[in-house]
Amino acid sequence: MYKHVALLVRKDDMSHEEFVEYWQNNHTEIARDIEGVVKYSTVLPVTPDAAEFDGLAELYFEDLDALHDALGSEGSRDYDPDKGKAKEAREDVDNFLALEKRPRFIGEVVTQKDEVDGKTDGLYKHSAFLVRKDGMSHEEFVDHWQNNHTPIAREIEGVVKYDTVLPTDPENAEFDGIAELYFEDLDALHDALGSEGSRDYDPDKGKAKEAREDVNNFLALEKRPRFIGEETVQKDETRD
Repeated sequence: MYKHVALLVRKDDMSHEEFVEYWQNNHTEIARDIEGVVKYSTVLPVTPDAAEFDGLAELYFEDLDALHDALGSEGSRDYDPDKGKAKEAREDVDNFLALEKRPRFIGEVVTQKDEVDGKTDGLYKHSAFLVRKDGMSHEEFVDHWQNNHTPIAREIEGVVKYDTVLPTDPENAEFDGIAELYFEDLDALHDALGSEGSRDYDPDKGKAKEAREDVNNFLALEKRPRFIGEETVQKDETRD
């Protein structure tokens, strides 16, 4: 499964509340019907005043070519689809997004743990947009992340689902990967991974402590955006 993740930043003259109302009530109805989209989720920050972004929009495709046709390729921030709902959605983003401030990421999803049978609606999610340490190649980063860090992270107390997302075009991607950890309980998420704004969190026990200590081995933590939010599944044809 391939997905496009947009880290949304509202227009300068909009409040967060105005942004959310427009996004959820106007844009979402268009975006979930983009050709090729088999799942569409929105993630709203649990603490908007401390969040690094106003929300996440996540569109899943079974076919990478269909994703590129609809939403552009890595590096093509101002993509220009010429037909259908993809064209309508692209035209609409100018109404509520500061497009030049909005990072985006295209990658392949690898499910590392799933205790909820893929049912993520209403779960709390910590999304870490990973940037490798200076002096490390992307390949070295992926090797450590997948083979050393992931076995620790998926056992963090409270994690019910854990996905890693690897860039389909690393040389043009804005990040080296995304780590997505889902929790049923927000307090458990905060205990393990900190709260919005607490970039250098310091858990004191268990796998959360072990994982936090390991990130220094492969991540440039100060360059890594993170986002804590509640996920709403707006469309899901993968379970039919």
